[in-house]
Amino acid sequence: MKPMELLGETVTPDGTDMKLTRRDTEYIILASGKSLMSSRMHGSEEALATLACQAWRGVRAAAPAARATHHDAGPPCVLVGGLGMGFTLRAILDLLPADARIVVAELVPAVVEWNREILGELAGHPLKDKRVRVELGDVAAVLRAGRGRFDAVLLDVDNGPTPFTTPENAKLYGDEGIANARAALKPGGVLAVWSARPNRRFEQRLRYAGFVVEVENVRGRLKKGGPRHTIFLAHNPQTEPRP
Repeated sequence: MKPMELLGETVTPDGTDMKLTRRDTEYIILASGKSLMSSRMHGSEEALATLACQAWRGVRAAAPAARATHHDAGPPCVLVGGLGMGFTLRAILDLLPADARIVVAELVPAVVEWNREILGELAGHPLKDKRVRVELGDVAAVLRAGRGRFDAVLLDVDNGPTPFTTPENAKLYGDEGIANARAALKPGGVLAVWSARPNRRFEQRLRYAGFVVEVENVRGRLKKGGPRHTIFLAHNPQTEPRP
C-alpha cells in the first residue's frame, strides 16, 4: 500500500483536528484521525443534489419565461450546508439554470481553500462559477437569517443526524434546527439531508415539523456499489394544512 501524504491540516472551530491527505490518486479528509470523506466515493453526494434539484431537470437551458411554471418567484436560490470536496456543488451547478444563485455555507475556512486549490480539479472547480457565493460560518446562522429565501436547502454536515466529529452538530438536526430550515424555505421548497445511515427518529422529527417526507437509500458509488447512504427529502407544503 502506498503511503499517505499530508497535504493540509487545520483545527475546526470546535477543536477537531482535520487533515487533507492523499494516497496515490485518492484524496481523503480526516477528522480526529477518522476518514470523513474520500474522492473515490461521492456518488451519494451527487445523488443528494440530483434528488433535491429534480424540479429543474430538463429546464437548465430554457429561457426564464419558459421556466416560470416551475418556480414563479424567479431564479432558483439554493443553500448548500457543507462544501466537502465540491461534488454536491458541481452536481447542483450542472442541473440549475444560468441565473440560479447558490449559497455555500462552510464552517472551516481551510476546506474552502483546499477546494480552491488542491481539490478544485476533482469537481471541475465549482467555486469559480459565477452563480456561487461562499459564506464562511455555521449554516445554522444562514438558515436563521434566511426566512423564506431558499427553494432548496441541502445539508451534508458531519455524518448527518448522528454526529461524527462533534455533538454540537446534532443541534442542526434537532427540533429547533429543523424549524429554522423549514422557515428558510419558500412554500414548495425542499430540505435534503445526507446521512451515513437511516435514522427513524430524525424522519419522525421532520414529519412532526410539517414536512412531507421521502427517504431514499443510495450507494456511495451509485451503480458501482459501495456502502448504502440515506437521503432525507423533506418537502415544505405549498400551503399550511387546515386545522
